[in-house]
Amino acid sequence: MWLFKSSVGRKVVMSVTGLFLILFLTFHALMNVVAVFSLDKYEAVCEFLGANWYALLGTLVLAAGFVIHIIYAFWLTLQNRSARGNDRYAVTSRPKSVEWASQNMLVLGIIVACFLVLHLVQFWAKMQMPEIMGEGPDSGYMALKATFEQPWVLPVYLIGFLAVWFHITHGFWSAFQSLGVNNDKWIERWKCIGYWWATCVMVLFAICAIALTIKFATDSCPCIGDLI
Repeated sequence: MWLFKSSVGRKVVMSVTGLFLILFLTFHALMNVVAVFSLDKYEAVCEFLGANWYALLGTLVLAAGFVIHIIYAFWLTLQNRSARGNDRYAVTSRPKSVEWASQNMLVLGIIVACFLVLHLVQFWAKMQMPEIMGEGPDSGYMALKATFEQPWVLPVYLIGFLAVWFHITHGFWSAFQSLGVNNDKWIERWKCIGYWWATCVMVLFAICAIALTIKFATDSCPCIGDLI
């Protein structure tokens, strides 16, 4: 099948799974905004996205998208390295037209993958997974509190958000280029759309993380609230 055997097919798979994951990130950012304004409403969203059949199906589809995207990323990188051979060492400086993110997509992807594992351990493993196992899951509030009351979490998350921003600003327009939905005018438009989309989504994530960190810090130490 050409999706597996040809480099063009593999790029199509990478593009489709990447755009799918960007849409999920957008939904996830909007869901986090709910927690900033109302923890009760956030709790209701978490209950709706519990261990019911549609949530489990969505989780499986999402997990498959991540796994396929990561596998194909390594596959294409190894293929490109093999095709270039020793020539990849011939030039030490990159052309100005080549973006930094484009040159470091694999490294950014690894950082994003590590950030994802941390996020899954802190939330999915405490919420949906126990419910699947027939145990009592942590509430959305408790999972947020246990995570963001720790002082090291915010800087780590902000670094993770920055890595995701670099990754998807390039990945967004690159996906449309691989799918052939571009020309001389549209490639610049996709770059602009991708830049602003990624920026808006990541800024929402960052604002939510900062707001929740401040909230749980003031809950734990009322004197901080007096200073604010």
